[in-house]
Order: sequence, then structure tokens, then C-alpha cells
Amino acid sequence: MPVIRSGNPRVTLAVLATVVASFSMLQSLVSPALPVIQHDLHTTPGTVTWVFTALLLSVSVATPLLGRIGDMAGKERTLFVALAALAIGCLIAALAPNVGVLIAARIFQGVGGAVFPLSFGIIRDEFPAERVPSVVGVVSAIIAAGGGLGIVLAGPIVEWLGWRWLFWIPMAVVAIATVLVRRYVPESPSRVPGRIDWLAATFLSGWLIALLLPLSTGRSWGWGSLRTTGLFALAAVLFAGWIAVELRSRNPLIDMRMMRRPAVLTTNLVALLFGAAMFAVYAFVPQFLQIPKAAGFGFGASVTQAGLLMLPMLVTMAVAGSFSGPLAARFSAKTQVVSGSSMILIAALMFARFHDAQWQVALSTALFGVGLGLAYAAMTSLIVQNVPREQTGVATGMNANIRTIGGSIGTALASSIITGHVQRSGLPTEAGFTTTFYLLSAFAAAAVVLALAIPAARRLSPPTVVPRPEEKLAA
Repeated sequence: MPVIRSGNPRVTLAVLATVVASFSMLQSLVSPALPVIQHDLHTTPGTVTWVFTALLLSVSVATPLLGRIGDMAGKERTLFVALAALAIGCLIAALAPNVGVLIAARIFQGVGGAVFPLSFGIIRDEFPAERVPSVVGVVSAIIAAGGGLGIVLAGPIVEWLGWRWLFWIPMAVVAIATVLVRRYVPESPSRVPGRIDWLAATFLSGWLIALLLPLSTGRSWGWGSLRTTGLFALAAVLFAGWIAVELRSRNPLIDMRMMRRPAVLTTNLVALLFGAAMFAVYAFVPQFLQIPKAAGFGFGASVTQAGLLMLPMLVTMAVAGSFSGPLAARFSAKTQVVSGSSMILIAALMFARFHDAQWQVALSTALFGVGLGLAYAAMTSLIVQNVPREQTGVATGMNANIRTIGGSIGTALASSIITGHVQRSGLPTEAGFTTTFYLLSAFAAAAVVLALAIPAARRLSPPTVVPRPEEKLAA
């Protein structure tokens, strides 16, 4: 009789937690430092924004593609490749002599976006079915909190060490994690046969880039400009072409039947709205805190102080996400998504109405963190539970991409509203931020309605056990 393949689950979880935390923080570390990078590399505001945009576009392409490759070729070895690319990208960025090299390095770093779907796939492979929701909750909480932690750490790192350490530190952590993955994370016990449909991959990459590029740069280009509207039209055409190719493919990159499952479809729609709210809060609450008191609102905080004022949200997010799995025995993932969406709705309304004191902002963002941590983990668990084991990587990759698209939409809308309400001094008005948070309230209300439509999750299928070659010989 074959011996069940072994691995230390605690070590596996620790390694995966380090991996996802590193990339999650890297995604948000750089944004607060863009003005410093612009000055140091003698570039323009329009050019330096590509340091952020390049990573966004690269992640959007790499995440589902490598998630699919991991399902086919093995998640551990694909994760190793993604981390190696991420470490090399960080090294190039830390040494970048000019903004062009830095942008190229960020594209390379985007390959690391695959760590999210690959990690969830490994969790489903390596942990007993009854433990998967809890472990998914912990890792999801780390991902969500890591993005906020990057905002908190950016100020002190730039102030004390310089902006290049925004890449040196992640590079060291990722390099260690790469070795640990190779040493301690077991290889995939099951793989799906097939090949990559490169035509489908081309269409997928095309419509994602055509959509995310104008969402990221439309404000500087002009929302009504030919470039912006042309790319949106191109995204629609390529999206339709991608659907047609996937439906006819014998080896679809993204199985449309899987994506149309009611639980997957509704959860992804909720993820779109959550992405819009989460990224907008990450981007504009620190900006609100840094507005000089002379504007009639705001607190005149430094980048470091604004980051510290975000700590209540990060703490509640991490705690709520960690408890999501254990709560699943009494409160279903659907209930948690509905509850989390409701908390975000209340938090956004609180911020819109009450933001005259720091404790008020801290209270509303802390409640936002509870809602985000609870629902973020539950949504990932819903995706994992409602797709076949062999499609876990690509399904969670698309879910991550949909959150990214939502984040781009939310950030673009919030930016347009805030920059459209400007005082004579050039500072934003209070009305711009208030309107933005009423908009986030509308997103959260829509998320509540959609979450109520999520079907009850089915049970996870029992794990498929495939012995290693040496285990076969031993048997």
C-alpha cells in the first residue's frame, strides 16, 4: 500500500505566510515614496507613476497564467520560479540607475503576483479538508494586512534608510523564502494534464492591459481623450474575443463553466467591489491625514505619522481574518461575507460623517479592517471550496485579478472626485473626501446585496494522494 506523502504543515504554512506577506507589502510599499523617487531619479510625475503602473499590469498578466501553469506543472516548482523572478526584480530595482531600469524591474517583480494563487493551491493540496478554511483565512488575512503594512512601513524606511531599501529589504526576505520553499514545501500531489492555450493567454493579457492602463493613467491623459476611450473600446473587443476563444478551446486557460458557477460568479463580483473599497482606503485615507490643518480639515500628519494612524485597521484586519476559519463551524463563509460587507458600509458612512478627530478616523478604519479581514478570507475560502482541486490556482488567480481591477476602478473614481474638488490654494476640499466615502458606501451596499445571493458552499472534495517515487519503492 502506498505511503501518504508527508510534509510539516506548520512549516509549510509559515513559509507560505512569509511568501505572501512579502509580495503583499511590496505592492503598497512604493506608492507613498513615488515623490521621493521622482526627485532622486530626476524624472517627471507622469513618468514616475509607471513605477506603480508597470507592476500592476505585470501582476494582472502573470497571476492567472502562472496559476494555471502551477496547476499543470506543479505548484511548488512554479512558486520557486515566481519567487526567484521577484528577488531578481527587487535586486535590479534597488540598483536602478534611472527610472527606465526601475520600471523594467517592476515588470519583472510582477511575476511574483503568482504567489497568491499558488499558495492557496498548495494549501488545498497539503492540508486536511477540514483545516483548509482556517488556513485560507490566516493566509488571506496576512495578504490583506500586508498591503496596509506596506503603507505603514514606507515612511520610516524612506526617512531612515532611503527609498532603495524598499527593495533591498523585500529582496532579502524573498531570497530566504525561495530557499525555504525549495527545502520545505512539498511538490503538488496532483496535476491537471493539458497545455497552455497561448491564444487565450494573449487575449487575456490584452484585455487586462487595455483595461487597467487607462484606469491607472486616465486622469493624466484625460478621461475623454482618444487614448483613454480607445483603450477601453479595445479592452471590450479583446474581452469578447477572449470569451469566444476560451469557449472553443479544448484546453481553456480559464474554464468559463467554472467562472459561471453561481458561487464563483457572485463571489468574484463581491471581490470586485471589495477591491474598489480597499485600494481607495489604502490610497486616500493617508492622504486625508496628511492634509494641512490650514485647509480646514485633516491633521497635517507626516507620511510616517499617517501610516501609524492606519495601524488600528491593520490590527483588526489581521485578527478578523485569522478568526474567519475557526468561525466557519458556526458562521458560514457566506454569512461572513455579508457581515463583512455590512461593517464596511457602516465604516464608510462613519468616515463620511465623522472625521474631525483622529480617534474618529481610527474607529471607522478599525471597523473597516474588521469587515475587510472577515470577508476577504471568507471570499477566498468560497472560491477554493467551489472549484475543482485541479483549478484552484487559476481560479484564485482570477479572483485576485478581479480585486485588482476593482481596486483600479475605485482608485480612479476616488482620484477623479478628490482632484475635482480643489480649493484656490490647490489643496483638496473636504467635500471631495466626503463624496468619495459615500461612493465607497454605495460599493459596500452593493456588495451586501450580492453577498446575500451567494449560494451555500459545498463540501471540499477529499484530497488526492499521490506517492512520491521513493515511497512507491518502499511500498
